[in-house]
Amino acid sequence: QVQLVESGGGLVQAGGSLRLSCAASGRLFITYAMGWFRQAPGKDREFVATVSWNGGSTDYADSVKGRFTISRDNAKNTVYLQMNSLKPEDTAVYYCARARTPGGVRESGRYDYWGQGTQVTVSS
Repeated sequence: QVQLVESGGGLVQAGGSLRLSCAASGRLFITYAMGWFRQAPGKDREFVATVSWNGGSTDYADSVKGRFTISRDNAKNTVYLQMNSLKPEDTAVYYCARARTPGGVRESGRYDYWGQGTQVTVSS
């Protein structure tokens, strides 16, 4: 069984930064891509970023490209999301998830394990 636990969320002013972490338990973390998604109140869950199994390939939603950076440390079974230049519209619950594939993917249906989420609130 795989468990994913996010941390690092909080309240920050617009223009500020946060780094989210997602610690994974269970075997074979290194084998699969990981992703970050977010869900704002009243909206559907949306893709934010994904990283391939070895960290060699990343992909981002247009809304966060150039501001957010996804990375992973396979020795620590942890994936990160560095968020800079935060905007009020980045306010959401952020979830990490494990893909079913080694390559990163955008579709939420291609992820099989999800964390419980961490709240990020950006004030204007």
